[in-house]
Amino acid sequence: MPKLKSNRGAAKRFRATGNGGFKCRSPNRNHILTKKSTKRKRHMRAGMQVRDEELGRIEQMLPFA
Repeated sequence: MPKLKSNRGAAKRFRATGNGGFKCRSPNRNHILTKKSTKRKRHMRAGMQVRDEELGRIEQMLPFA
């Protein structure tokens, strides 16, 4: 039986929370920041919870998280 491997791209982007969910960084925060308002960038600092529709796919990519 082959070993299970974590998807390394997903492992760098998602962290497991205590209640069985995953947290991730807000999108659109890397470049082209000059046209975005200060308020918009400030609200993007906070992390996000992964939505319920996405949880199954994330759990499949990260079997040991």
